[in-house]
Amino acid sequence: MSSTELPSVPPTSVLPKAASVRVAEGERLRSVRLPGITLTVRSRPAARAGLHPALYVHGLGGSSQNWSALMAQLDGVVESEAVDLPGFGDSPPPDDGDYSITAHARAVIRHLDASGRGPVHLFGNSLGGAVSTRIAAVRPDLVRTLTLVSPALPELRVQRTAVPTGLLGMPGVAALFTRFTRDWTAEQRVRGVMALCYGDPGQVTPEAFGHAVEELERRLRLPYFWDAMTRSARGLVSAYTLGGQHGLWRQAERVLAPALLVYGGRDRLVGFRMAQRAARAFRDSRLLTLPDAGHVAMMEYPETVATAFRELLERTADPGPATKARAGKDRGDGTAPDAGTGAGPEADTGAGPEAGPGTGSGSGAFTGRAGGSAGTGS
Repeated sequence: MSSTELPSVPPTSVLPKAASVRVAEGERLRSVRLPGITLTVRSRPAARAGLHPALYVHGLGGSSQNWSALMAQLDGVVESEAVDLPGFGDSPPPDDGDYSITAHARAVIRHLDASGRGPVHLFGNSLGGAVSTRIAAVRPDLVRTLTLVSPALPELRVQRTAVPTGLLGMPGVAALFTRFTRDWTAEQRVRGVMALCYGDPGQVTPEAFGHAVEELERRLRLPYFWDAMTRSARGLVSAYTLGGQHGLWRQAERVLAPALLVYGGRDRLVGFRMAQRAARAFRDSRLLTLPDAGHVAMMEYPETVATAFRELLERTADPGPATKARAGKDRGDGTAPDAGTGAGPEADTGAGPEAGPGTGSGSGAFTGRAGGSAGTGS
């Protein structure tokens, strides 16, 4: 993308201060300044000494708040931190305006390198699932286990309900959508998002709905809101087109960390049928299917996801901290271990084929290790 295409976004130093971000009981927020980016990090104090660290990465349009329920469920299991990716949540835009998958992965890697918390139990949802897959592939020294909730990995046949998300990345579409929806209230927008992301939006409590409306109203006042959404969606779509060693499926096959894969039968963004392909691609994987869940199972069924993660820890031998000497070596994919660069741009709008029928109890089915690896074809 040439610099002439960049919209005029005020420097972060002169951006207006938005309303306060909600912080749940037991959580803390802090700002972390790194080269070219500033990240807001949400954390929970360790329940006891000696817990391994965990890091959570949200999806397109989301924030670290998406992980609050699961983080609370894992108190006493891990020491939790969740990041707001650049331009999302309470994190300002990146200095270079780059919202590609590679750039988001680089931001998370920089945070982990600077904090020295790695290797971590890495969690990712949707866009964050694509970002986390790339991190696990190019920096295995930073990842102890990998948990992906509806990861946005490339699909050839896209669900109709996912098409508008992908179109958001096309030039002019965001402006057209903004004009078309200018009279929509925040409540209407939130209902639309929940209908798209939840298996059963009726399960959302009035309190949670109110918090979501407040957060959307806050973010709509940010001058870079639509720019971050548009560019990240564009990054997702671009990553879907990458092949060879930089393709996300190829990188999934290179992940060494034990993986927990969580898929919802009523997911309208990531195809439920991709669950089995993912289980084959990740060489040491366990699959949790939730027939009644949608795109954000960690918000809909946090207890079930937490239980599956505990089982992952019990069923996998803890290798201990990865050898730091590997951090400075080439990962065999042409990427610099420091920044995760060269891993190919963007990917993940959550675009995906038809979801499953959504029948069942919603308690899910946990399957054991899925050996082997998948090809790059669909």
